[in-house]
Amino acid sequence: MLNLDRLRTLHAVARHGSVSGAADGLHVTTSAVSQQLAKLERETGQQLLAKNGRGVRLTDAGRLLAEHAARILSQVELAQADLEAQRGRAVGELLLGAFPTAARGLFPDALAALRAEHPQLRARLREMEPDEAVPRVVRGDLDVAVVLDWYNKPLALPDGLVKAELLDDPADVAMPAGHPLAGREVVELEEFADDEWVSWPKGEFCHDWLMLTLRGKGIEPRVGHMAEEHPTQLALIAAGLGVAVAPRLGRGPVPDGVRVVPVRHTMCRHVYAIWRADADRRPSIRAAVQALRSAAERVTG
Repeated sequence: MLNLDRLRTLHAVARHGSVSGAADGLHVTTSAVSQQLAKLERETGQQLLAKNGRGVRLTDAGRLLAEHAARILSQVELAQADLEAQRGRAVGELLLGAFPTAARGLFPDALAALRAEHPQLRARLREMEPDEAVPRVVRGDLDVAVVLDWYNKPLALPDGLVKAELLDDPADVAMPAGHPLAGREVVELEEFADDEWVSWPKGEFCHDWLMLTLRGKGIEPRVGHMAEEHPTQLALIAAGLGVAVAPRLGRGPVPDGVRVVPVRHTMCRHVYAIWRADADRRPSIRAAVQALRSAAERVTG
C-alpha cells in the first residue's frame, strides 16, 4: 500500500523541481524529504530520483508515480470537500493568506466573525504577498488567499483556481504637506514627473505596477526609497523624502505632515479571494469568503 504522505512528498518534488524546494513547500527539512523518498523507493522497488548535477531529477518511474500522486491527492481533496459538505458545517482547520493591507483592513473583522459564527472552525492567517500566496494555494499549503491586481496590470492565475471579487480599492497620491500640489482636490500623475518616489521593494507586484504606470505616463521614475509597509512609506513622506501611491484599504490614519490627494483618473486595485476548484464545496471556504465579503462591504460602505 502506497503511503499518502510519501506520495505528497514526491508530488512536491515534481512541482518544485528540487528536494530543497519541496522541503520549503512542505515546511519540513530536506533530510525529512529525502527519508520519505527513500522509503517510497523501497515500497515501490523502483528508483524514483536520479542525480542531475548538484540536484536531482525524476526518473521515468518517478514521473509516472508523480502523475498518479497528483491525481490521488486531488481526489483526496475532493473527498474531504464532499465529507465537509455533507456535514454542512464549517469545521476543522482553515489556512488563509493575505497581502499586508488586506490582512490589516479585512481580516480582523472577518476572523472575528468566523470565530463567532463557526466556533468549530480554526481559521489561521499568514501575511504574504500575492506572488507567494498564489503558488501556495495551488500546492495546497493555503486554503484561501486574498490577492490583488491593478486596473491596468492583471495578476496571472493558474488553471484550477476559483476567484471571488471582494472590493475595488482606490489609491491616492501621498505627498508631504508642504508639497505644491498638497492643497489640490485632484491631481494627475504627470504632475509628479520631477518628484522622487517612495516605492514597494523591487520584484514585488505593486513595484512592477508602479514602474509600468509611471512610464506609461511618460515619467521615468526616480525611486529614492523602498519600503514594504505603508506606514513606513508614509513616515518617509512625512519627513519630506518623496511621494507615493497610497491605496486606501488598511491605510489607517495618515500621519501629520502628509496629505493624500485623489488622482483624476482613478487608480484602483482589484481585491479578491482565491481557492482551489476541487475544494469549492467545502463549507469552511464558503464561510470564509462570505466573512471576507461582509468585511469588504463594511470597509467600502
